[in-house]
Amino acid sequence: MTDQSFDFARMGRRSFLRAAAFAAAAGPILTEADMARAAQAGAVPQGMALHGQGPDIPPPDAVLINANENPLGPSKAAIEAISKIAPLGGRYDRIGETEMLAMTFAEQHGLKKGYVEIYAGSGEALHFTVLAFTSPTRSFVTADPSYEAGMWASMTSGAKIVKVPLTPGFAHDMKAMVAADPNAGLIYVCNPNNPTGTLTSKADIVWALDNKPKGAILLVDEAYIHLSDAEDVMDMVAADKDLIVLRTFSKIYGMAGIRAGVVAGRPDLLAKLKPFGQNPMPITSSAAARASLLDPELIPIRKKLIGDTRRDTLAWLKANNYKLIGESQSNCFMIDTGLPGKTVMAAMKAHKVYIGRTWPIWPNAVRISVGTPADMAAFKTAFKTVMDSKAMADLRGQPHSGIDLAATEPHLHRS
Repeated sequence: MTDQSFDFARMGRRSFLRAAAFAAAAGPILTEADMARAAQAGAVPQGMALHGQGPDIPPPDAVLINANENPLGPSKAAIEAISKIAPLGGRYDRIGETEMLAMTFAEQHGLKKGYVEIYAGSGEALHFTVLAFTSPTRSFVTADPSYEAGMWASMTSGAKIVKVPLTPGFAHDMKAMVAADPNAGLIYVCNPNNPTGTLTSKADIVWALDNKPKGAILLVDEAYIHLSDAEDVMDMVAADKDLIVLRTFSKIYGMAGIRAGVVAGRPDLLAKLKPFGQNPMPITSSAAARASLLDPELIPIRKKLIGDTRRDTLAWLKANNYKLIGESQSNCFMIDTGLPGKTVMAAMKAHKVYIGRTWPIWPNAVRISVGTPADMAAFKTAFKTVMDSKAMADLRGQPHSGIDLAATEPHLHRS
């Protein structure tokens, strides 16, 4: 299903050097962790880990609801799989654990051999897909706001970035995105969306596939799909459409620190990612991911647990007259604080509650990840204290002063 070995003799010296040049120019591969850490530090993301580096290590009793992590962690089956295979960690994947993971995923989604590749998280595949399909003449089209990693990758490829505001219902405006640039190389769709947790209908995504600019592909990021009632588009991969679909084991499967992700697409599309390289998977990660896929109770149980906590928190926010943005079906949501978002983040951090970042289009809105019930109880207490404080009352109506990609990157365009 997936072969992570490489035939250098067949590749040839010239092709190898070209691939090495691609990899050297690929730039930092950014993840949700990088974005969250940079937001806390008030800096541009640099590809660093979220926790455990630098002077801003959170205290041990901090509530971490800033990186869309799953506090439930890996499932019991995943932990047992890691324990069982760990003694074989002195060797590479001699038993084909990563191959078995790819086969299992493909079988569960009706995909043929060659349509699935495994990466250490979906961030690497997202980055390489953007590099493969965008260029100075082929733009990157994205919703605004949405997950930013693809924009950072497109800065490496030299592509124009076209940002299209969400619809009034906070879905991706697929018709506007398709019409945004006739020279688009890649149209990025995060569904459910990060940071809003809101959905875009499958019908709209299929319409975009049928009407997109010639030569463009859709990159559909389904990192949060299992937390929602949204229909996935894996059947469009099986139908050989011009799209690549990303999945991660960092969200509902609780493996953000273990690292596993899937990229699905036609073999000719996936082949375009190959020049950028592909590191061997840790056998512990592949085993844990496959065990997670084979656990029939994992998704429904976790979807309910996380959903119940989210619904309880949203109900409390509404009851206290805080302004929510959209109806989230994910493990994150956004609140329009009416205050500078960075200031609210800093005030919450002083209460040892780390919340997520802001986006330039909504400088007063902050993203909150859904933690455990205890995490969200601490969030409620700290948030009410912060919002009711005299310091915040004095700041109401002032503009936000966070990092604005539009100000730092001259080739960023808004449609």
